[in-house]
Order: sequence, then structure tokens, then C-alpha cells
Amino acid sequence: MTDIQFFEPEGRRIPFVEEGEGPVKLVLIPERGQDALGVVGHYLAEEAGFHVVRIGFRAGSGGRLAAGEHAEDVIDVMDHLGWDHSWIGGHGFGGTVARTAVDAHRDRANGLLLLGVEDVDIPLAPVLPVLIVQGSDDDVNAPSNGDALQSTAPERASVKTLAGHGHLFPASDPIETAVIIEEYLDWD
Repeated sequence: MTDIQFFEPEGRRIPFVEEGEGPVKLVLIPERGQDALGVVGHYLAEEAGFHVVRIGFRAGSGGRLAAGEHAEDVIDVMDHLGWDHSWIGGHGFGGTVARTAVDAHRDRANGLLLLGVEDVDIPLAPVLPVLIVQGSDDDVNAPSNGDALQSTAPERASVKTLAGHGHLFPASDPIETAVIIEEYLDWD
């Protein structure tokens, strides 16, 4: 695994891990309080050939800042890396941060990746493709959240459900999660 780096604009200390060098760029944002995306990101960088950056929550914030503040951190890290645009995604609250970032900076996103969708009122940005991955037994973010979001844009939003998996499906089955993402994003 790659070492954690820190970007420190204006006194904020934003941790991130950058892996891979492929043409498909993907930002991943973890759920608050844990990071179930490490193996997923590593697989996508090493096996699928994607350029992946996992962006954590500001040091000292405990992930308690509003989604909009975290979304600005995501855009700032993308700027720091010289990424004009990428796929932006996240797990649970990280997905809410991704939706917020894409809503505020639509020109920076190639698409949106949501792993376990929170029930929040953030519309999907027009035109962009959306991949929703969810566990059938998620008791934190019900699969019905993802299904309802997909129904708002059925022509461009896809749902993949991992049968028998709960909220931490990216950690309990990281390879299956990564393969779903790889197969979907590989067409981009």
C-alpha cells in the first residue's frame, strides 16, 4: 500500500493516498470513522490500471465537518494533483461528500460512484453517469435509498447490489466491489 500524504492549504491538513498512473482517474472518499476503501482502491490502481486517489477527512475534524466543507477539500486535493476532472465517489457519508462535490463542481466530474447511498436531498448532476453499488443487507443505508436515487435518472444511473452484504461490503468483499467498479468504469 502507498503511504498517506498530507495537503495543507490554509492550515487544513487533508490526508490522501495516491496510487496508479492509468488514464481513468478516480477519487474515493471513505465513510466517516473508517476506511473500507483501501483494498478497493489498491486493486483498481494495481490490477485495473486506474489512477486512484483516496481522500480522507481533515486531521482533527473527526469527520464531523459538513459535507460541503469536505467537498471543497476534495476539489482542493484534485487541484493540488493537477486533476482537471475525474470520477468522484465515496462510501456512505463519503458518497454524500462526492454528491456535494459534483453538485458544486459539475465540470470537474466524469461521473459519480456511490457505495451505500445515504438518504439526503442532493439531486444528481445532469448528464453525468452514476454507478450505485450497495449491499442487500445494509442496515445503515438501506438499499431502497440507492433504488430511489436511480429512479430519478434511470437512463444514466445503474445499480449493482451485492447479495447478502451489509454496510461494510467494500471491506468484507473488496475484490467483488472493485471488479464491479472496474467493469463499469472501463468503458469510460
